Amino acid sequence: MRYADFTPYDLVLLAQGLGVTVGLFTLTTLVGLLIAALFTLVDYYRVPVLRQVIVTISEALKNSPVLVQLFLVFFGLPAFFHINMTPFVAASLTISLNTAAFAFVIFRSGIDAVEAEQVAAAKVFGHSRWQILRFVLLPQAAAFSIGPLVGLLVNQLQVTSLISVIGVFDLTKIGNILNLRTLEPFIVWTVVGLLYYALAKLLASVGARIEKRLRRSVVWEGI
Repeated sequence: MRYADFTPYDLVLLAQGLGVTVGLFTLTTLVGLLIAALFTLVDYYRVPVLRQVIVTISEALKNSPVLVQLFLVFFGLPAFFHINMTPFVAASLTISLNTAAFAFVIFRSGIDAVEAEQVAAAKVFGHSRWQILRFVLLPQAAAFSIGPLVGLLVNQLQVTSLISVIGVFDLTKIGNILNLRTLEPFIVWTVVGLLYYALAKLLASVGARIEKRLRRSVVWEGI
């Protein structure tokens, strides 16, 4: 066997890398959306000071490279606070916060897109802010937000490829290992690219179905 030959075990390695990518993407999506939802509640209720802090953090995360954020979390925080930080934890924290920053803007825009007249009418009927948020704003904001949110998540799926630089054995890291061992970059990176493409298409398809159902459940005017 030549040094550059592929082996059946390479498929196992790719499957393991794919599993790490999917697992980390799922984790960071759930955590990021939860944080974004909390940010949105703080913004909606206009909590003093905390609201300004959240907006500042969100702006900083949106307007700086993810790779820089990753290095800051993995190399900077442990050095400054004298703590241990594994590559997976650093990657999870960085991508979760980055997802939260962009999702917060999407959620807030979705709420702002609901006509002010509907909110005013709900207030006239004596509904509380929570009731207005739950029954008037959230159903429509969800339908407004799902399209941009799916686009964001597809992008964040691609962003996960950056975590390979700090030693996380995701799909990109495994691809790099196979490339160095087989010396077949065209084949290796074509396969890796197709796997990312398949994941992105699956995510977009699921998002389209969810959006279709949401739009059916909400009365739309002028859309």
